Amino acid sequence: MYPIIRFAKEALLSLTAGTIMPDQVHVSRLICWPWDVDLWLELNNGRALTLYDLGRIPLCIRLNMLRELRRRGWGMAVAGASVRYRRRVRMFQRLTMKSALLGWDERFFYFQQTIWHGNMATSSILVRSAVTTKNGILPPAELAELLGWPEQSPELPDHVQDWIRAEGKRPWPPHI
Repeated sequence: MYPIIRFAKEALLSLTAGTIMPDQVHVSRLICWPWDVDLWLELNNGRALTLYDLGRIPLCIRLNMLRELRRRGWGMAVAGASVRYRRRVRMFQRLTMKSALLGWDERFFYFQQTIWHGNMATSSILVRSAVTTKNGILPPAELAELLGWPEQSPELPDHVQDWIRAEGKRPWPPHI
């Protein structure tokens, strides 16, 4: 079940936290609750993806992206993700999530998010998202212009560019 109450809390907090620019980081605080864990009483990998939503959507609120998308009847869809899990997250641990917009290319926005327990990163996700309209995918530069951002994206880090190239080589549909 999607954590609607947690989402509402994060959305309200982001509305009062003020606007940020694409080069700034949104910080969320959360707790690993009993309904977030698997059989080993650790954060379930599927729930981790949902928690990352709870950081990325408020980031988009603070960037004013969501306001502009809603105004125009557009949406935003995840078009790919790469996750690294490195440390266990146990029930009742307090966590900090850092979410940032790294930049964009001709089709997608790229987000980096990391969940921390104290000073240790537990997992990280790289996400690409597309703005969807009734006519298909909107070039990110158009939304950037509407938001008063530079038309040109900040340079994407090397690891993101490598990931984009690697994703371009993956067959679709997959061969199994």
